[in-house]
Amino acid sequence: MPTNTTPNQPLGGNTMPRFAGPGTMMRLPAATSPAGLDAAFIGVPLDIGTSNRPGARFGPRQIRAESALLRPYNMATGAAPFDKLNVADLGDVPINTYSLEKSIDIISDFYDTVLAAGCAPLTLGGDHTIALPILRALARKHGPVALVHVDAHADVNDDMFGERIAHGTPFRRAVEEGLLACDKVWQIGLRGTGYAADDFDWPREQGFTVVQAHEVWYQSLAPLMAQVRERIGPMHPVYISFDIDGIDPSFAGGTGTPEIGGLTVPQALEIVRGCRGLNVVGADLVEVSPPYDTSGNTALLGANLLYEMLCVLPGVPFR
Repeated sequence: MPTNTTPNQPLGGNTMPRFAGPGTMMRLPAATSPAGLDAAFIGVPLDIGTSNRPGARFGPRQIRAESALLRPYNMATGAAPFDKLNVADLGDVPINTYSLEKSIDIISDFYDTVLAAGCAPLTLGGDHTIALPILRALARKHGPVALVHVDAHADVNDDMFGERIAHGTPFRRAVEEGLLACDKVWQIGLRGTGYAADDFDWPREQGFTVVQAHEVWYQSLAPLMAQVRERIGPMHPVYISFDIDGIDPSFAGGTGTPEIGGLTVPQALEIVRGCRGLNVVGADLVEVSPPYDTSGNTALLGANLLYEMLCVLPGVPFR
């Protein structure tokens, strides 16, 4: 990763009130180019791939708004990402709101540029369709990547209403296109009702490790993440794709397809923090729908999880 002797810093709450200042992620500087950045927050305001409640197009803006509460140092883990990494907000990908097909190409081209600069993308969704073009760009740079996928749904449908690209199909397409190292894919938090009794069998047949939510109720996920680290290893490129509906709707109801019986917030933190030591090359937080999040709690959780993803990138110092 490129190095900067004076890394960007979030605007502090004693310099500018937290309800004021720039509308960027963590009130970081806005950037128009990934050049010189180690990591960047990127919004993808797309929800035309969603199947139920819309609104995730507004997710990036609301996550940024709630992120004003965040401070630079992680008091639980000791992570100090802004002490070394140069981070900025690259704004939003200019998707075509009338064409999902065109938007997919716009997103992958944007991420090609980001990755070519040696910048790790941290994405504010948007619905989960966006994972496919991001994985395409990542695979062009890194080859097939390992995946830590948190979600209520496997997102491996063959089609939805006859369409092969939608928010329930990205990981089926990713397998077909050779974007994933399938023996290093973990899907955590799957649950709910299904269309068929074997809905979760297809990912297992590809080599994915599927951890259904009810299997880890009332449990710490630290032991599970130790298994993830052992299986993936410290060198293989890893992508984190986190659907906010992986968390139980009692914590995060502002999403399009909520499912009861999900993961808790502490378990979510254990998953992301458990990725420390892996070669994380990017991450996303998707499916926050502000129209169903009147308190802002879901977007606040999303902002915190994105910050935690920043904290586990390679090269982050710990104090």
